[in-house]
Amino acid sequence: MDDVQIFTTPILDGIKIKEYKGIVIVRNVRAVNIIRDFFTSFRDIVGGRSGSYQEVMKAMQDDVIAEAKEEAMKLGANAIVGFALDYDNIGAKNKSLIMASANGTAVVVG
Repeated sequence: MDDVQIFTTPILDGIKIKEYKGIVIVRNVRAVNIIRDFFTSFRDIVGGRSGSYQEVMKAMQDDVIAEAKEEAMKLGANAIVGFALDYDNIGAKNKSLIMASANGTAVVVG
């Protein structure tokens, strides 16, 4: 997976894109517990960062990037261009879910 490079830009200055392999779309959804929600809502009132949410989001980011690299390799690519990662809060009754979604174009560079 370390052989797959990820670029946020669709055009690479000084690097030739030899072949476009297809789109890579990855999603990761995680539940967030009530205790964490309580302390986060408290932080919303008094201000400050929520370290526990940041840890969850960092873990999701790492998982999504690793999975995107795996998908690119399956397509025969060695890079992903135009990579974008986004987070959404999916509220369900009495539950909080966080979704990380990412997409990009798998390419062969060289």
